[in-house]
Amino acid sequence: MPSRVLKKFIENAKSFPDRIFYTTEIKTDNGYESLELTYGYLDIYSARISGYLENNLNSKKPVIVIGHKHPYLITSFVACSRSGRAYVPVDSGFPAARIKDIIEAVEPELIIITDNSICKDSLIQNNSAIQSIDITDIEKIISKEEYQDDESTWVNGEDDYYIIFTSGSTGRPKGVRLTSNCLDNFIDWAVTLREDGRLDDEKHRVYINQAPYSFDLSVFDLYTSLFTGGTIGAITKDMQSDNEELYRFLKRMNPNIWISTPSFSEIALMADIFNQELMPNIEEFIFCGETLTHKTAGKLINRFPKAIVVNTFGPTESTVAVTGIIIDEDIIEKYNPLPIGIPKQGTYIYIMDEDRNILNDGEKGEIVIVGDTVSSGYWNNEEKTREAFDSMTVDGIKYRLYHTRDKGYYKDGFLFYCGRLDLQIKLHGYRIEIEDIESNLLNVSDIEKAVVMPEYIDGEVNSLTAYIVPKNEVISTLKERRRIREELKKYIPEYMIPRKFVFRESLPVTANGKVDRKKLEAEL
Repeated sequence: MPSRVLKKFIENAKSFPDRIFYTTEIKTDNGYESLELTYGYLDIYSARISGYLENNLNSKKPVIVIGHKHPYLITSFVACSRSGRAYVPVDSGFPAARIKDIIEAVEPELIIITDNSICKDSLIQNNSAIQSIDITDIEKIISKEEYQDDESTWVNGEDDYYIIFTSGSTGRPKGVRLTSNCLDNFIDWAVTLREDGRLDDEKHRVYINQAPYSFDLSVFDLYTSLFTGGTIGAITKDMQSDNEELYRFLKRMNPNIWISTPSFSEIALMADIFNQELMPNIEEFIFCGETLTHKTAGKLINRFPKAIVVNTFGPTESTVAVTGIIIDEDIIEKYNPLPIGIPKQGTYIYIMDEDRNILNDGEKGEIVIVGDTVSSGYWNNEEKTREAFDSMTVDGIKYRLYHTRDKGYYKDGFLFYCGRLDLQIKLHGYRIEIEDIESNLLNVSDIEKAVVMPEYIDGEVNSLTAYIVPKNEVISTLKERRRIREELKKYIPEYMIPRKFVFRESLPVTANGKVDRKKLEAEL
């Protein structure tokens, strides 16, 4: 069956061609330049680029699309899907070596570049097997009026819709393949994350996009908006480092739906201006990608009394998210940590031990996902696919199965996340979950954020260092360290208490909005 997401987009483009689908602001030498794209032009431009792909490519190989928040980036995604090809999103801020690794892994016939700062010749390096087009080429292509596609050319069913590359244990990225069925099934659920009604009702909503399009969280806002006829306000990396511009943009967009990592919302909450007055029409905050803390959820509920806060969970390998729950004051009061919700329709989540036996409620083990949004595997990596994926029949239907390596448990019908199995360490013979310490550090008064890093000597963990963002200015670091140690003893055994405490004004974050543990590791 042709992509339902694409079909709904075409319907929307015909119904309201002049409605803005996508808007952002790109930093220039003269300030910020506003860029916009309507539904009508997204339809026309993507159809013409799709025609170019059909007329100039010899295969259905995935197309690599490089850029950062430019409207032509989104246009290229849609064009690839309309031509029956998967797209591979690559943020232009990636290191050159990482981009090269992805190109080598995909072996594409075409690379589309939507960032003028990147030279297409430097990427292909006289490789005659790879074509490339940039913004100038795109503008020539979309100026023509030769091509109109039909559903027969679209991605459909078990065709790869997109391939997102994530970090791999070998040091080289691995490509996660998500099918058209996966995306359709995800969107069918995503529009229901409400207390009442659905996001695909008649109301026109504005969505905030924070995550770069190389990060699967962006799939949430991009395709939910495309499906529901919404407008996306995309926050660039320049805006994220320019508080004045960020809050001005948020005020201008006056969004209804906020989708981001918890870390990004914590940064926004640092300013008192981030409240209901700034965004009076906000209805919903949706979080994924990291643990949502009590402090963050509580602040949002307090500052935005008209909005709901939704906590979701899911790895890239299961199409963005597979659980959800509305976090209210009752949930905050009853549970610590916060639950990550209940599985969506079409998904079954089990807690398994090392022998893959299903555990009972309250027992901790690996979170295993079975369902209709599980990836078909890793691109050209059968070994890793066999290690992580399997299949299971539930109620007579065979589904794909993914071993997340995330640790969790069920309680009161809710799923809880309690860290990564591969973040478990041994210190002086004790098994310790790093995230266990981090969670309890947040119970200590006057701590805004905390990350714990193991320090290795000769391949063994020798000690732990806690990076602390305090709520208030630290007058005496010596006294503050003593205070934290004493208070932390209330929550965890002494052998789990970090040896060192480093106080920071902020913690480094990756382009995806997560805490950058690699940068902290380099400081040890």
